[in-house]
Amino acid sequence: MAGFGLPVLKLEGWGARHLRHLARRAVEAGHEVRIVTSDKDARQLIGPSVQLYHIRKNTLQDEAFLSEAWGVRPDQVIDFQSLVGDSVDNVPGMPLVGPKKARTLLEQFGTLDEVLAHADEVNGKKLKENLVTFADQALLSRRLVTLYDDLPLDLDWDAQKVGPPDTERLDTLFAELGFRSFPAEVRTLLEEDNVGGQSGEQGKEEIPGSRDAGLQGQLFGQTDRRWTLVDTPGQFETFLEELGTQSRICFDLETTGLDELTADIVGWAFCWEPGHGWYLPVRGPQGSKLLDPDTVRDALRPVIENPEIEKTNQNIKYDMLVLRRAGLELAGIGVDPMIGHFLLDAGARSHSLAALSEKYLNHTMIPISDLIGKGKNQKSMAEIDVEQVAEYASEDADVSWQIAGMVTEELERDNLWDLYWELERPLIPILAEMEFTGIRLDSEELGRQAESVGERLEALVGEIHELAGREFNIDSPKQLREILFEELGLPVQKRTKTGPSTDQSVLEKLAPMHPLPERITGHRQLSKLKNTYLDALPAMVNAETGRLHTSFNQVAASTGRLSSLQPNLQNIPIRTAEGRQVRRAFVPGDDGMVLLCADYSQVELRVWPTSAATRPCSRRSETGWTSTRRLPPRCSGWMPLMSTATCGGWPKRSTLVWSTARVPSGSPPAWGSPSRRPPRSSTATSPATTVLPITSTASSTNVASWDTPRRSGDGDGRSTGFDRNRIGKETCPNGRRSTA
Repeated sequence: MAGFGLPVLKLEGWGARHLRHLARRAVEAGHEVRIVTSDKDARQLIGPSVQLYHIRKNTLQDEAFLSEAWGVRPDQVIDFQSLVGDSVDNVPGMPLVGPKKARTLLEQFGTLDEVLAHADEVNGKKLKENLVTFADQALLSRRLVTLYDDLPLDLDWDAQKVGPPDTERLDTLFAELGFRSFPAEVRTLLEEDNVGGQSGEQGKEEIPGSRDAGLQGQLFGQTDRRWTLVDTPGQFETFLEELGTQSRICFDLETTGLDELTADIVGWAFCWEPGHGWYLPVRGPQGSKLLDPDTVRDALRPVIENPEIEKTNQNIKYDMLVLRRAGLELAGIGVDPMIGHFLLDAGARSHSLAALSEKYLNHTMIPISDLIGKGKNQKSMAEIDVEQVAEYASEDADVSWQIAGMVTEELERDNLWDLYWELERPLIPILAEMEFTGIRLDSEELGRQAESVGERLEALVGEIHELAGREFNIDSPKQLREILFEELGLPVQKRTKTGPSTDQSVLEKLAPMHPLPERITGHRQLSKLKNTYLDALPAMVNAETGRLHTSFNQVAASTGRLSSLQPNLQNIPIRTAEGRQVRRAFVPGDDGMVLLCADYSQVELRVWPTSAATRPCSRRSETGWTSTRRLPPRCSGWMPLMSTATCGGWPKRSTLVWSTARVPSGSPPAWGSPSRRPPRSSTATSPATTVLPITSTASSTNVASWDTPRRSGDGDGRSTGFDRNRIGKETCPNGRRSTA
């Protein structure tokens, strides 16, 4: 803060809850107050001269905002929060009172004290009881949310003026903290605030032709952004001539939808120089000038399928799948800014192109909702005016191109380039192939299971109603609370804002006291199984392929693990017998094929032998023999006395697989040179082939599992081969004999 020239007030033992004092003193001194905070407690400070600035939403919150958002006056904010509570700040509030009810009560009675004094006049028996029973809790909440006005601090307002930033101090601080990109960003912002030594309104003059120029970064502020609409055969020929001279391009597809396996291409956007995009429309509203889709596809094939022409794009896997459906095989994958940024900052809130544009270019992109709208009235991109789509798509390609260069430089600087080029980039086409292939689902098997589970649910409902003594809606927390705690008299275990909790942990504690909670738990499990899997999965089978196609995301988990969406195949049940039956519906795609379950080598079983520093363990790790059942006992000094069924259970059944992978080496030349592909070693006659032992543990991501095959040989790890007769005999869930 001091480096930016911002005054800092310090007073030991006092904190932000005394903000009221500073706001009041500033107003008394004749200042207009803007408090930068997202804390809802600060809304009690709003007044004619005090506004809140929500930095994330970029909004000013005043009395009108407060009236619209909460329906209260500034002097009622404390009482409003006292009734509603705040789970984030552990403010209990009043049970059964939410924002709408609190607003009604304060409209009727004015203050919290009056609400409590007239508790017998409110509607609702339970609410009346709560206003009496939990009155002290509401008064405690009022003390917790109140900001204080007793700060013992003398203020010199002249000393609180913002001074010039100390850039040298900031650079030193950023270097100490490892903030590598901040120095350049800060310098850009400071230059924008004081262009050519100007100040005031002169320095805020908008750049002609720039959308939202006040938010533009240096690149977009100083680049003449152009886009060219290619919608005639002559223009297309000219475009192809220029495209053919490029060794590196960015392309972006506009499509009719987000499902890669059903979406059609609406248009192609290209970029190979900052600030200039090209757009080739092939679908659009009736009457639009368009190029022939097949002609464009065939003409672009030599470029798209040429591995020597490097292609970059945000989330390039999506475009790869759309192209595959259109009959093109994308080759020459380069930098995907989304994945590259994930390696640089896995904990970032978003890796979207819009977020990266704000971060690297300080540029706000055109929201897609500006074109196609939202919700039920959302249109297809093919229905939007071609020129609008051209601007939107060209911007996407332009921004992706520029950010790809910046991300490349940061990856090289942070020694992460090899990780991207050798691991993450080759994974893109593998995941695309997996998604495109999909997995076969036995819908008839799921139908039989759904029917069986439905019958069990009906029987459970009858048992539950009999134990409760009457019929009620089992899925209603309110009605369930009445049954458990009022009619059956079971003890309340914990509370929420709306009353006693009936979550899973509560039901488990109540189960020994009465049979009903256990039946409720069983009903919830079966209902989730039926609704989430048995009924939902068959509906997600692709009508064209007859298979289930998930989407794998490389940038969802900060740990680097893949995630699976639409559907999530990592959550196929395995803990219960009924859940395991769901996996029987995932079957090999063709006759003569089997499902092989594999996972990445478990990191902990690689670290463990090294830490143990024991020769047998290390040898097993080096050779890949790291069974989750056999290696840990060796390293920890005990031998297994239990069978697989009890030692680790289903999730710990493992299989040993071997994989060969080509591993390029080297570091790419700088962005802008002829090729960034890592050079192959000049001393090798052919690319090196590394054999990677992979020990996999079947986890919730797998659809089948079997025991690690027994090795023949002595007990210290030497082996002469596998006992093939044991592979898959005992535990393959499909009951099929499997060979790997």
